[in-house]
Formats: sequence, C-alpha cells, structure tokens
Amino acid sequence: MKKVITYGTYDLLHYGHIALLERAKKLGDYLIVGVTSDAFDKNRGKLNVQQSVVERIEAVKATGLADEIIVEEYEGQKISDIKKYGIDIFAIGSDWEGKFDYLKEFCEVVYLKRTEGISSSELRENLNPVIRLGIVGIQNPAERVLKECKYVSGLEVIGIFKDGNSETELCEKYNLKKYQTLVEMLKDVDAVYISAMITEHEKLICDALENNCHVLCESPIFLSEREAISMFDLAKSRQLVLFEAIKTLFFPAFEHLLLIVNSGMIGSVRDMEIACSNIPDDMEKVSEEKYQGSMYDWGSIALAPIIKMLGTEYKNCTLYDYEKNGYNYFTKGTLEYEHATATFKIGKGIKTEGHMVITGTKGYIYVPAPWWKIDYFEIRYEDLRSTKNIFSNMMERAFGMSC
Repeated sequence: MKKVITYGTYDLLHYGHIALLERAKKLGDYLIVGVTSDAFDKNRGKLNVQQSVVERIEAVKATGLADEIIVEEYEGQKISDIKKYGIDIFAIGSDWEGKFDYLKEFCEVVYLKRTEGISSSELRENLNPVIRLGIVGIQNPAERVLKECKYVSGLEVIGIFKDGNSETELCEKYNLKKYQTLVEMLKDVDAVYISAMITEHEKLICDALENNCHVLCESPIFLSEREAISMFDLAKSRQLVLFEAIKTLFFPAFEHLLLIVNSGMIGSVRDMEIACSNIPDDMEKVSEEKYQGSMYDWGSIALAPIIKMLGTEYKNCTLYDYEKNGYNYFTKGTLEYEHATATFKIGKGIKTEGHMVITGTKGYIYVPAPWWKIDYFEIRYEDLRSTKNIFSNMMERAFGMSC
C-alpha cells in the first residue's frame, strides 16, 4: 500500500484546497492530511487564520478525501511523521517548490500544481477588508513594526507622518508615502500606530479617534488617569479600538504561562517578583529628558503580568525611587493584595537581573532574563525531579497578533 501525506492550514476550505487533496489522493492508496495547530500557525507568522483547528479538521474530514487526519504542532514534525507512518510520498503545493527537497532523503517529494484564482488570503480579505495603517512618529519601535507588518495578512501600511528627515529615509526604504500633515494621513487610513514622545500621545490619539481611526500606541500610553479615561471614553463612544502596544502579552509563551497559572498547577499565587532594566548607549543624552526615565519606559511592561495574574485591587502601594535632576534612574515598588504581594524593580541607567518569579502554594514558575522576551520558563516544585521545562518560539511578530 502506497502512503501519501500532505499538510496545510485549510482555513476557509475552498475548491483550491479540495483540488490539491484530490491530486494528492491519486498519488497513492492511503492519504494522511496534516492540519496545522493554532499555536503552530502563530509561531510561523500566520496570524490571521479565521477558523480554529477543530473547525478546519472537520472541514477536511467532510471532503471524504482524507483516510487519516493528524495535527501538525511543531517545526520538524514532518520528518517524524514520515518515519512514524511509513510514508512513501510527501505532497505539497507548487508554491512551496524546492522548500521541502530535504525530505527526499526520507521519501519521494511531489510538488502539486495549485488552482489559480483562489486562496484563503483572498477569502479572508473579502470577509475582513484590508486595514490601511498609518505610522505616526519615528523612533526605534516604528521601524521594527514596519519590518513585521509584511507578515500580517489583512494589513497594508500606507505612509508616515512626523516632522524631520528620519521618516524620509524610511518612506524611501519601504516605498511609503510621506505625509506633510497628520490630518492628511488620517483621511487615507483606517488605523494608526503611534511611536512618539509620551507628551504628544493624548493629542495624537484624540486627533486619530476624532477622524474615526483605530489606534495602537506604544507604551506607556498616557501620563495621567484623566487622559486615559477621556481617551478611552472617546474611543468607546465612537466604537473604535484604542490599544496599548505591550507585545510581551501576545507571545505564545506568555499566553501559555497564564494558562498554567490559571489552571492551578502551582497552586494559588502568593507572590511575584519582576525586574526590568537597560543602559542605553546614549545614556547621557537620554537622562536630560525626564519622560525617558525608568518608570515611563518600563512601568507598564513590569506591571502588566502582575495585573494579569493578581488584578488591580491592591490594598497598598509603596514606591522607592532614585532620581537625579528630575530623571528617574531606578524604581522599586511593592503592591500588597488581600492574599498576595508583588515586587517590581525597573531601571534605566542601572542594570539588574531581568527575571520573573511567580510563587505559588504548590510550586513556582521561573522565567529567566529577559522575561519580557519570554520563550522559555520552568515550573518548579519541592521535588526538583518534577521540574517542567516549557519552550515556545519567541514572537518578534507579536505586533501582528495585537492588531
């Protein structure tokens, strides 16, 4: 019996998928179809899949073409599956021509011609029209976002607005339009990404919302509670999204960590220790601007996991800080909850170990530095032989997952 295996996401299953499965089926006597898991799709940058893995498996099953359906969950699984199932032929669409030649060592590799004129991407665009994005402000995060936007289906960057010359270079590099005024750009886009000085955030956000544009803004998003309440109320009244860009929250490993904590694997959380710090190359220049201090740069990031796991209803807050000429180099804070405590240390111009420890009644979780780029953590217990090591690809493309 000749066994054939093929893989795909099979999102919004269409006749192109079915034609490919029919061609694969004709290559042998038994067809195994691998359907990518939700986590695997995220890890490889496929961020706009509309259906869950269960729905996609059911759709493939309903075609009656698959003799067996498996789930593809990790990079390198194809070799393992070929050996495990005794595969004779690996079949895949011709748009992957050459990509899987390395599998010829294990079985025959066949690239099947794809059906022209139909794709899941086109169907997704019809269901969810492309979001036209404008970039406001040019600092380091903005260029990182531009690099990653190409991995986000359903998103098109239109142009950049910011006074100065740096954006001219970026516009030429990424073939974008340079806008002379913010109002001009807001007429052409559906959403804006803001990477500017925090003192400019409120006005920029207000202008965007009043022009019916969704907003994704770098952290920290506001200087005061008044600003936050005012702008979030405005967004809600206009049925728009106003979002703070803390990409750590969208890393698969961080999402996995939250699931483990909520499942009770380490018992009830009783304490959290978090630290973040950096020493910029241009420290002398940075320290001249008070809004560049440690609390402004790291505060939202350090507090995000605490709020996610312990909430906002703390009883007491104690802060210790080191300032010089109005610039905040270091802050240490303690939040006291009804049944837990949390301590955070943040520094800009001071260096410390950037790990996170979550203490529970049954065990604890250790996330090594830099925890805000989490791709690995350990679940530890009294018996160290029971330690569990959790790995996950670090998502540089978390920007796309927050869109």
